Amino acid sequence: MQRKEIEKVYIKKIKELTKYDKAYFKHDRPLIFDRDYDILKKEILDLEKKYRYLENKDSPSKKVGYKPSDKFKKVTHDIPMLSLANAFSKENIKDFLKKIRNFLNLKDSEKIAFSVEPKIDGISASLKYIDGIFVLGLSRGDGKTGEDITNNLKTIIDIPKKINKSNFPKTLDVRGEIYISKSDFKKIAKKFANPRNAAGGSLRQKDPNETKKIPLKFVAYGFGIVEPQNFEKQSEYLKLLKTWGFNTNSLNKIVNSIEDIDKNHRTIEALRPTIDYDLDGLVYKVNDLKLQKRLGFVSNSPRWAIAHKFSAEKGFSIIKNIEIQVGRTGALTPVAKIEPVNIGGVVVSNATLHNEDEINRKDIRIGDTACIQRAGDVIPQVLYVDKAKRNKNTKKFNFPDKCPSCGSKTIKEFNYSTKKKDAVTRCPDPKFNCKEILREKLKHFASKDALNIDGFGKKIIQNFWDLNMIKYPADIFNLNFKKISSFEGWGDLSASNLEKAIKKSQKISLDKLIFAIGIRHIGQENAKTLAEYFVSIKKFEELFDREKRKKILNYLLELDGIGETQVNSLETFFLHSANLNAISNLIKELNVTDFKIRKSGIFYGKTIMFTGGLSKMSRAEAKALVAKEGGKILGTASKKLDYLVVGDSKPTPKKVEQAKQLNIKILDENSWYGLLNR
Repeated sequence: MQRKEIEKVYIKKIKELTKYDKAYFKHDRPLIFDRDYDILKKEILDLEKKYRYLENKDSPSKKVGYKPSDKFKKVTHDIPMLSLANAFSKENIKDFLKKIRNFLNLKDSEKIAFSVEPKIDGISASLKYIDGIFVLGLSRGDGKTGEDITNNLKTIIDIPKKINKSNFPKTLDVRGEIYISKSDFKKIAKKFANPRNAAGGSLRQKDPNETKKIPLKFVAYGFGIVEPQNFEKQSEYLKLLKTWGFNTNSLNKIVNSIEDIDKNHRTIEALRPTIDYDLDGLVYKVNDLKLQKRLGFVSNSPRWAIAHKFSAEKGFSIIKNIEIQVGRTGALTPVAKIEPVNIGGVVVSNATLHNEDEINRKDIRIGDTACIQRAGDVIPQVLYVDKAKRNKNTKKFNFPDKCPSCGSKTIKEFNYSTKKKDAVTRCPDPKFNCKEILREKLKHFASKDALNIDGFGKKIIQNFWDLNMIKYPADIFNLNFKKISSFEGWGDLSASNLEKAIKKSQKISLDKLIFAIGIRHIGQENAKTLAEYFVSIKKFEELFDREKRKKILNYLLELDGIGETQVNSLETFFLHSANLNAISNLIKELNVTDFKIRKSGIFYGKTIMFTGGLSKMSRAEAKALVAKEGGKILGTASKKLDYLVVGDSKPTPKKVEQAKQLNIKILDENSWYGLLNR
């Protein structure tokens, strides 16, 4: 797929996920099955991993759940309730284990124990105990803030109201899952779509007596705040939970190798039909809590845990047509329009074909009977076609050599890393005026990870676009809300709510703005790195000046994480007057706040560069420590560099020599550890 195509698919998936989040968390009306939701979530994260330029505020890598309902009082979690990354195959698990070993700088001979726990398909909750008394129960909410559902949780028999144990912590947040067993659900199946829907709806009843009527269960598996902590391993904590009166899962166990993990996964999946509750996979957690602490977190998920999902659902359907979608980055994505088919309880009518090479490799034709799988992509994918059912009416699909939106000749860019042309076909958008790209950029601009305009989703943007009401981001802030209130499906209240949401979004931090602009290859992390350099919008606007831009771009190459790809993309973007006008007009409509730089820590105000491997920690862990302590990481040596840390394993002689010539302080590995412990 080309970049624009990839971005279009990505944004579409994000919007779908947001729609499902809103339906489930806000309205208690799930639109899809949990496993389908997880598949969509994985597809988004896989895209972000594969294409680093993809970022969105609504991405599951940036948020958890959905903003808390207005039905209940909102309470901030002492420690956020984060989501887990997903794995769908043995290879995914191998990658997970490899990343952990690399981060911790462990040898292959050093074993890591994992606590394996079934992932019950229910509703997450956090129970706070102070001096053994259950005092507060919260839903997950958006991960940072939950709903106070204490009174409803108190109706659940499985939840202890008072714990009289001498070894019970003075303060403890017990985290677990609320669910309904399959056997109990049969008794109330006429009232709810599925067990999870029943559990979620019951917990959000205003009257606890209504909640009490539903046979809810609770299984404990995690913790938030704990004072004092009297356990050092996840497995120890699970055993303590049982002695304290909580239900834990009988299928919990410890594994030490990929072979054990794979065998256990296959065993539990085979048992799945006989288990009296819905589960969609297994969760693996590094058992040693000290190692968990070192590993830390990435965005909204821990490095030390992952959910290993069970098999994907498949089905067969006929490909009626193949259409091309143009994404925000110009990527042309072929999508198969298929006869609607029910796969895993969800009606599917579209399936991605990825790119031209994929169509040719699988010999996919219009009229073919195709195997469709709901895994890996938000849009289901075509695995293969049944050539035995192919007839003379099937037609080969000719991939367009011109953009279906603007007519520009399409290209396949050369990838300097692989030394090959990309598989993705793109619209180069030479004049930055391709309509499909402009429209998709608007959708990106208003998305959660960018301006986060509540209620201004893809369908509304598409509608306003079709009515010629918006073309560029600044147009959003000059909409005629009186006119909008007269549209079908709208009214004074809904138009007023949209106006308020748009006004609220006008105050935005610099990093959010840089990301929202939608410059190719500039994702959320790149945007933060750039914002940390520019700090203010005034400094950022110096990119508009050709001479100043040249100097700035040269320096940006020194920043860790900003390479020639990002710099070239910035240069190309700001060379065009159309982009300069669009961004200038946009900035006039916004209140852009300065990027907040941490002003404390042992590395505050210092810049650090690494070369060579460290023996006691990985480069990734070292960089994370620098950022945590207020420092900046540079990728190349310059006069602005304060320290060059030289590891014992294969340092780059050129970097060391440059540092010496520039009189930069050079630290060997022992000096680095000494600096950390001072």
